[in-house]
Amino acid sequence: MFFYAARQPIFDQNKQLYAYELLFRDSLENVFPNVDGDLATSKIIEASQFNLGLEDFTGQYPAFINFSQELLLKNFPLLLPKEQVVIEILETARPTKSLLRAVQDLKEKGYTIALDDYEHESVWLHFFPYIDIIKIDFRACTKEQMLTTFKAASKYSIEMLAEKVETYEEYNDAIEMGFTLFQGYFFSEPEVMQSKALAPSQMSLAELLYESSKSEMELDGIITIFERDVTLSYKLLRYANSAIFKRSKEISTIRQALVVLGQEELKRFLALLFTAQVNSNKPAELIRLSMCRANFCDAIAKSHSQLLDPSTGFLAGMLSLMDAILDEPMDSVMTKLPLAQDIKDALVDRTGLLAEYIDLICHYEKAEWVEANEIVEKLKLDAKKIPDFYHQSVQWANEHMSELQ
Repeated sequence: MFFYAARQPIFDQNKQLYAYELLFRDSLENVFPNVDGDLATSKIIEASQFNLGLEDFTGQYPAFINFSQELLLKNFPLLLPKEQVVIEILETARPTKSLLRAVQDLKEKGYTIALDDYEHESVWLHFFPYIDIIKIDFRACTKEQMLTTFKAASKYSIEMLAEKVETYEEYNDAIEMGFTLFQGYFFSEPEVMQSKALAPSQMSLAELLYESSKSEMELDGIITIFERDVTLSYKLLRYANSAIFKRSKEISTIRQALVVLGQEELKRFLALLFTAQVNSNKPAELIRLSMCRANFCDAIAKSHSQLLDPSTGFLAGMLSLMDAILDEPMDSVMTKLPLAQDIKDALVDRTGLLAEYIDLICHYEKAEWVEANEIVEKLKLDAKKIPDFYHQSVQWANEHMSELQ
């Protein structure tokens, strides 16, 4: 059993992943009333110290974790390695002398410290010499309020983080204002709507996706497609030879590689490869998120419905961000790919069981616990399994992302 947390990515100006914020609940069954914030943070600390490492969720990136005034005064942050965390002081904290002493002590011990949902009050200036990051809700604050904070922080070495940045327009506006860090799902939205032609190797992959989606795969036909593209053949052989798969000897032919992978794993490999290859200019986190969604939808399908092929769930989850990856509308993307109609219905019209699965993980990603629980109840899913599926999908995406890179 894992602790129940969603993670939200934080990027720098170059759209490179900087960190994750961990958002906790004790289960999907207990989303209302809200769990006490101190209990939530305590659970994360407990889990990271006694059950699993923070790196299981965040990889090599630091984790932003919320701390209330009470937990800060009790020195709870000292239970976590300073290299793995950013101590986030909640907006409910008051700038007392005792809190200032606690912050000074953390800073002296080498911790990185952030003010969450900050709205400027002059009394906080006493804390600024010890603060590394100020987070501002980009949608809740006016431009004038943000500029006031920028002016107050300009005398110190403080990075400004814009949170709840959901569109590229907001991302660009935040850059113009001087923000250097960004939290939100702007990276999963199309940047500029435009039509792109798929490269020859991408068309081969699309053809392979179609062939592998047939109820009876024709191995010889799939081998022929691979043999037409040296790059795809190389990637297949390298993937099949990776440590992920147990085998008695090295693989040297396309046929051997396909046999080692098997039909189900081949479908996963092709979906991964297609998604990762169509636009290399996008943040790697977008591909990682696609992979996480794919594995999550696959796990839900296996546990929930006898009517839905888990491989179909995997492919739908993997392609659910294709509009953002290609920077064009989803309906335009789907016209280029020979996919099953239920996948197109889910991705274009957001209808059907596959769409419910995708909506569920979208809510989970954003820690929209109430909305996630509504889908769980509607589909009669086992609420206790959902967080485990999510955590396992995060780990799976991290592992396979390193293989693809």
